[in-house]
Amino acid sequence: MQAYNRLPTSGNSSPSSPPASPVSRSPRYRHRPSKSVRASGPKTLAQRLTWIVLSVLLKRQGIFLFAPLLYIGGMLFYMGTVSFDVVPVIKPRPAPGSVYRSPQLYEKVRSEMDSDNSYGDAISTIWKHSYKGGEWRPCINKSTEGLHESNGYIFVEANGGLNQQRTSICNAVAVAGYLNATLVIPNFHFHSIWRDPSKFGDIYDEDFFMKTLENDVRIVKTVPGYIMERFDYNMTNVHNFRIKAWSSIQYYRSTVLPKLLEEKIIRISPFANRLSFDAPSVVQRLRCLANYQALRFSNPILTLGESLVARMKERSANNSGKYVSVHLRFEEDMVAFSCCIYDGGKQEKIDMDAARERGWKGKFTKPGRVIRPGAIRLNGKCPLTPLEVGLMLRGMGFDKSTSIYLASGRIYDSERNMAPLLEMFPLLRTKEMLASAEELAQFQNYSSRMAAIDYTVCLHSEVFVTTQGGNFPHFLLGHRRYQYGGHSRTIRPDKRKLALLFDNPNIGWKSFKKHMLNMRAHSDSKGIELKRPNDSIYSLPCPDCMCKLNKTEDSRSSSVL
Repeated sequence: MQAYNRLPTSGNSSPSSPPASPVSRSPRYRHRPSKSVRASGPKTLAQRLTWIVLSVLLKRQGIFLFAPLLYIGGMLFYMGTVSFDVVPVIKPRPAPGSVYRSPQLYEKVRSEMDSDNSYGDAISTIWKHSYKGGEWRPCINKSTEGLHESNGYIFVEANGGLNQQRTSICNAVAVAGYLNATLVIPNFHFHSIWRDPSKFGDIYDEDFFMKTLENDVRIVKTVPGYIMERFDYNMTNVHNFRIKAWSSIQYYRSTVLPKLLEEKIIRISPFANRLSFDAPSVVQRLRCLANYQALRFSNPILTLGESLVARMKERSANNSGKYVSVHLRFEEDMVAFSCCIYDGGKQEKIDMDAARERGWKGKFTKPGRVIRPGAIRLNGKCPLTPLEVGLMLRGMGFDKSTSIYLASGRIYDSERNMAPLLEMFPLLRTKEMLASAEELAQFQNYSSRMAAIDYTVCLHSEVFVTTQGGNFPHFLLGHRRYQYGGHSRTIRPDKRKLALLFDNPNIGWKSFKKHMLNMRAHSDSKGIELKRPNDSIYSLPCPDCMCKLNKTEDSRSSSVL
């Protein structure tokens, strides 16, 4: 069967055309075109070449469908109607949620938000599902037996900020207790980002720490001289274990313990996340004991922190002394590290490039490294701005009369970025606003001590809001669960969903508020969670550090830990 042909000069007739006349089938006339065809045939050289090319191509039936396009393209090229010097630039539209447009949303919904009178008493009714699964209580048993002879000394060097160091301390207690070793009070690294020279005793109550653990782990402040004499009183001469992150406790018994017995002292540096969360109950008990009972802030920090808690409660009299605490990560280094783009324009880019180079020395400018701010935002990894936090909380039902404590470092471009949040929540306070300059003087320039003050005020709030993740909210989640019957009383927003909502030009206030109330309810229902094998005991203390109180179930107090 022959291919269908639209061109009368190709030598083939279409199925619907009448048969050729006998004259046309005669050999004498087969190759002689009619006068009309000769009159309309190609006259110039370019037209003849185009005609020949098309004729050759049409003989191959596989590309027959492309013939009209090729013919039209060739004619347009010849006639000069298409210029290849100018190529139209097609700019793809950014994916929904990939661009920071929260200021535009604020301007759109602001008037409707301010006139909304349907808030109710959000702070008193927020935790509807707090004890749906039963209440929990702390139940960490201390040892009553005497300690065996020590196998040697363990010296660890904790790295990171306040709560990463806290991880190191608790893990070191667990390892030392498991290996029947004597723990030397951990040493803190001076980090290039935090730049805090504080020692253990500057942040924590050292004597209380040792006293609480005295029946479970031997702890000393310094290594005895007769041990250090063998190493010329230089700790760098002591054998240092470079242990992989999340190593099992069995690794410490099989690899670290023999060296400890041989040398009588070992050093582990760095030591933060060097112990697996999946561990036997004897290890978990020591972690619980260290984190929730032995680690208490030093007296200066505790005194000021509790004073600020009292002042926040006084300012929250209209809400029965209840206030909301927000952990806001919008410092310059955090914004720079995230590689997200906001609305600061050229100056923001200059500031962020300088901050990245200052803090991470070429990490973000390595050849081949591609940074996609839009994808980062869509993935929910961009730090929430003060404006976005305000919109979220207002949508969740907290009105202008809500007292808010803001836990944060120095906000990037604070005068501009903080203005909308203060408009939405005029009763917002920070430690700098609550405390006098004299009270804060001894803590200035010590980032870990300032963070410890924030930690204390957030711990006692009715609602805690985490906006970015990290070790600070990680520990507060667990500590609040331990303190509030197993419920974290914490709002953890879905930042991927927030990115889409903040970038929606068509959303109205009522629709936005509905989404926010659903998000708040989800945080409430997820307030009580149980630790799975590889989860962190520092954010999920149930059931390793707590016992369930439920009449239908037996209490675990006699069997746990």
